[in-house]
Amino acid sequence: MIVMKFGGSSVADATCMREVAALAVEALAEAPLVVLSATAKTTDALFAAARAAEDGDLSAAMAAHRSLIARHRGIAQDLFPDGLPEDLDNALVELGGELELLLRGVALLRELSPRSMDAIASIGERLSTRILAAHLGAAWVDARTVVRTDDTFGCGQPQFKELGLLAAQHLAPLLGPGKVVVTQGYIGANARGLTTTLGRGGSDYSAALFGAALSATDIQIWTDVEGVLTCDPRVVPEAQPIAELSFAEAAELAAFGAKVLHPATIQPAVEAGIPVTVRHTRRPHGRFTTITAEVRTGRPITALAQRGPITVLTVTSANMLNQSGFLASLFQVFSRHRISVDLIATAEVSVSLTVDADAPLEALLEDLKAFATVGVATERTIVAIVGEQLKLTPGVTGRCFGALRDINVEMISMGANEINLSIVVRQEDAHPALRALHAALIEGSPS
Repeated sequence: MIVMKFGGSSVADATCMREVAALAVEALAEAPLVVLSATAKTTDALFAAARAAEDGDLSAAMAAHRSLIARHRGIAQDLFPDGLPEDLDNALVELGGELELLLRGVALLRELSPRSMDAIASIGERLSTRILAAHLGAAWVDARTVVRTDDTFGCGQPQFKELGLLAAQHLAPLLGPGKVVVTQGYIGANARGLTTTLGRGGSDYSAALFGAALSATDIQIWTDVEGVLTCDPRVVPEAQPIAELSFAEAAELAAFGAKVLHPATIQPAVEAGIPVTVRHTRRPHGRFTTITAEVRTGRPITALAQRGPITVLTVTSANMLNQSGFLASLFQVFSRHRISVDLIATAEVSVSLTVDADAPLEALLEDLKAFATVGVATERTIVAIVGEQLKLTPGVTGRCFGALRDINVEMISMGANEINLSIVVRQEDAHPALRALHAALIEGSPS
């Protein structure tokens, strides 16, 4: 069997739903399990309605509720012009009523707990899957009966053993050639049956969890791009699709801002040895990217990514010279303020580090100035050059810096593994740097 996961843009309206249904029907011989996100912008709308209720603005919350339910009913009516099936009509009424009760409860208490937020957020996936399952005449499974998590609302941690047993009980008997089963991404439940969510990106994670539990042959992530590209096409129009991507390369690219599946979300599939493919919903027979742990492409350069804006801190102290323990003291300060560091470069008496632009720096800088001087450079961008054989291929770094000869590079960091070379440039230089690097390193090369 295969898992077919569709994101919000793939089920945005009735036309999109029909396209998804056609893809599921085309895959009938492979016993597809279809995993859906909420329709486009629905989760954001649910979060906004919940916050309005928490602020005591019940009228705004109810207006958002009515708009949301009306939009989904409109999609259903477009798919069923002769009238909604009774089961679907009842499901829409029930979900609308549940959402109203939840929002009124939040407004009454003026309190939005993570537990309540998860219950509200789950409505989106339950609406989209009810509609698609009815349109397909497919079995509908409540993911909360399968995806067992701990009690961490907002970012539930799957309980893999229990999840495997529940998948065998609730999903496996329904799957088979010629059958489609529809369920939700993103949502689960704890041992008490209380609704939880897996956090942002949770639908991809759900797909990997289902695939691993059911020993799928392929986990397909359907989205709005033809797989992973060598660079952001909005910056580099010549960006090329990548046929195969190693898990390590995907991890590096995701960490530095590329539009790639976040590795944490597909980890269950990788550990189970199941390939994950990234495909374009509107171009189902076009190019796509396969991500596996086993891929060894041998490419010096696979892709480029950027992350910004970021801030560069340069910490200077004579106490660094021939002294042990200085870096330990330095990072204790970052740990105390819960500020994550991305890149590091060291010199004899100074250390440069990059942090997110929105990191709370005021208190951190006060503590650092107790034993060092600190320079702060804002509005910078990290440009990452990623490839399996980057560190092992002679001449590649020369080509990199040759391409950047007209751009001022302020910081350089070769990753702890051999596949990532990162540079820091001014924010306005990031796009010219990406275009120059892509032209020098990738264009005309096989992808």
